[in-house]
Amino acid sequence: MFTFKTLAVAATLAVATAGAFAQAASSPAATPRVDQRQANQEKRIDQGIASGELNQRETRRLEKQQNVINRAEDKAKADGTVTKTERRSLHKMQNHASKRIHHQKHDAQTAKP
Repeated sequence: MFTFKTLAVAATLAVATAGAFAQAASSPAATPRVDQRQANQEKRIDQGIASGELNQRETRRLEKQQNVINRAEDKAKADGTVTKTERRSLHKMQNHASKRIHHQKHDAQTAKP
């Protein structure tokens, strides 16, 4: 069972986290959607490595593509504002990367056992 103290601590953390997230999301340079997609795509690559769906060469190429997207995001944030055009470009890059991850995980190539 939860104690009152546990619930109070959880509520305090929830409020603090929500406030921090709202502040970060309101920043003109914040890219929470881009960051979340990057994390998801990196997790998909890691899962593909673990399952053997991705071989070393495919993994290296996919990770290189993720690094290109990370550098593009850093460049977009450099001036303190991520414009609508920059966001659109980042999302387009992520869409392309997502399709490549799917294709590479579902092709006939696998990692050597």
